[in-house]
Amino acid sequence: MSRLRVVIVDDEPLVCRHLGTILSAAPDVVVVATAADGAEAVEAVVRERPDLVLMDLRMPGVDGLAATERIRALVDPPVVLVLTTFDADGFVIRALRAGAAGYLVKSTPPGELLDLIRVAARGHAVLSPVARDGLVAASATAHEEREAARARVTDLTDRERDVLTAIGDGLSNAEIAGRLFLSEATVKGYVSHLFDKLGCANRTQAGLLAQSAGMRTPDDPR
Repeated sequence: MSRLRVVIVDDEPLVCRHLGTILSAAPDVVVVATAADGAEAVEAVVRERPDLVLMDLRMPGVDGLAATERIRALVDPPVVLVLTTFDADGFVIRALRAGAAGYLVKSTPPGELLDLIRVAARGHAVLSPVARDGLVAASATAHEEREAARARVTDLTDRERDVLTAIGDGLSNAEIAGRLFLSEATVKGYVSHLFDKLGCANRTQAGLLAQSAGMRTPDDPR
């Protein structure tokens, strides 16, 4: 069985040890390295080529936001999932813009944390309830950002808008294919093209852009 390879980044040794114990107890997860700051994190990713990085934000030297940007700029980068004690709206938005696939707080129960790590590794966005509520509140009041987001999607074709809207609704490629009556391979091509056209690093950024531009399906049950 192929196991999910994870790097833990936190400047507190006890936190690294605690997270390592939780993750190592799962049969499908293996911790391949730990790092105490952002610079070490980048080195560990280059050396170990993990599938996912659990990234703290506040660290000495290179912080988690800068490290996330550097890691996501690598060729074939791993998923970066922020795990921190800081749940301020500004941190959530900055982490997602840096390329993080999700934002969780350290109070997340161990079982739930493992489940969310698996979800993030499959390419889905994950947010703790506190982070999600803060993001929604911030997005609702960010008029200038909404106008900028709308300007970015102006030149999309109707089909591209349909796909981006579905990403904003949180749908997987298979679910988008079902909604739009397309093959999954065709959807994958559209998604890749949208990332390039819109300058988005991943589905999280594309989904955030869609929501900022008001492209959510009104009657979507999610």
